[in-house]
Amino acid sequence: MRQIDHFIQGFEGSDASARKHQIWNPSTGEVQAEVSLGDAALLDRAVANAKKVQPEWAATNPQKRARVMFEFKRLVEEHKQELAELLSSEHGKVVDDAHGDVQRGLEVIEYACGIPQVLKGEYTNGAGPGIDVYSMRQPLGIGAGITPFNFPAMIPMWMFGMAVAAGNAFILKPSERDPSVPVRLAELFVEAGAPEGLLQVVHGDKEMVDAILDHEDIAAVSFVGSSDIAHYVYKRGVAAGKRVQAMGGAKNHGIVMPDADLDQVVNDLSGAAFGSAGERCMALPVVVPVGEDTAERLKEKLIPAINALRVGVSTDKDAHYGPVVTPEHKQRVEDWITTAENEGGEIVIDGRGFTLQGHENGFFVGPTLIDHVTPDMESYKEEIFGPVLQIVRATDFEHALKLPSDHQYGNGVAIFTRNGHAAREFAHRVNVGMVGINVPIPVPVSYHSFGGWKRSGFGDADQYGMEGMRFWTKAKKVTQRWPDGGGDGSNAFVIPTMG
Repeated sequence: MRQIDHFIQGFEGSDASARKHQIWNPSTGEVQAEVSLGDAALLDRAVANAKKVQPEWAATNPQKRARVMFEFKRLVEEHKQELAELLSSEHGKVVDDAHGDVQRGLEVIEYACGIPQVLKGEYTNGAGPGIDVYSMRQPLGIGAGITPFNFPAMIPMWMFGMAVAAGNAFILKPSERDPSVPVRLAELFVEAGAPEGLLQVVHGDKEMVDAILDHEDIAAVSFVGSSDIAHYVYKRGVAAGKRVQAMGGAKNHGIVMPDADLDQVVNDLSGAAFGSAGERCMALPVVVPVGEDTAERLKEKLIPAINALRVGVSTDKDAHYGPVVTPEHKQRVEDWITTAENEGGEIVIDGRGFTLQGHENGFFVGPTLIDHVTPDMESYKEEIFGPVLQIVRATDFEHALKLPSDHQYGNGVAIFTRNGHAAREFAHRVNVGMVGINVPIPVPVSYHSFGGWKRSGFGDADQYGMEGMRFWTKAKKVTQRWPDGGGDGSNAFVIPTMG
């Protein structure tokens, strides 16, 4: 059986006594590999390596750091097919989706290649008599990232790309469900010219997470995962004196106004709700048609479109989506469908019990459509994270606006309309962090920032972009004066705000 080890300088092979975690092939239902789970002692080794290399890396001028980022980008592009296939084999998303996973991470690496420009500080000449004031952004030291299973390429690159370009060392703890791609990325980073020990990968479960949150030499932690765990990570990390950003779950809504182009809406929903088997925090699992007529017209168009979706193994080039990640997750998604049914939802298209001929043991869930879902249902309140689309009918614009605004999650939302005033009003008033206008998955480009509100995000800084750069650096402010007097006190220092 294939063994996946930690990527730590000076650590050779696997620890036979370490706990193991099985890695499935979601398309076949077979165990294909196992990964060793580390502990606090192993983390200490990684931190010691990082402490040795980080000061020299921080002192390296930003142009040279940028050249490493450029070379890493080139290597990832060169190995993109290999990475996509490896990712698909452990996660289950189809290879085309896996390419997108890698590409969206690369876009943040591209932004990090501009680190000399991004890190420029501010300067004020003549803030007082002969006094200049300037600021600089300096690295924190050692950062850590804890990443989820659903984007094993993109989210690690969101984190370590920004952190390392800014001059930090980085320790990555990826999901134990699909850890191979993060390790491969770390290998390519060393090949790109980064010093050994700058980017390391440790595997583990809650024991490793707690070790990261408690380690006194780790200055900042970035997390993406479920909201309950995000809240836990935030509280424990902050209590330990760390800077923490923790992104949680989501229940993104798509508001469909009566004037929307329903054919385009259905096309968008097919990808946004069911792509990657719905295992995305920016998936669109709730559609909110405004008015009964809109709801009936939309439903009529959705049924044949959803029935036409092709579910296949991860290597099926014609499949719209593949299996979910584990047998436990398959059961969880199907249980939520049952819960919605018991709560009074109308199961229009039922994906429970779906099997794929020749792959009967794979973790497949068929596309599911549930109508007449209401805000008091648990299946509406919580994140299902599977290929399930719920219809919540709204009476008017204000009702539609209220639904995502009042929901516990506030990651993303979209409105579909031809009415510019309605779109502008919605974007300004909705209580959600990322808004799409006729865009079903409003993930910002790399030179903006990603982050949700409410229980979708804990902490004050978003991922990547300038928000990310500020998170991984600290600002130092310098007030300087070079006196030219002869020591008679005629050039005594006066704080500018005092006169």
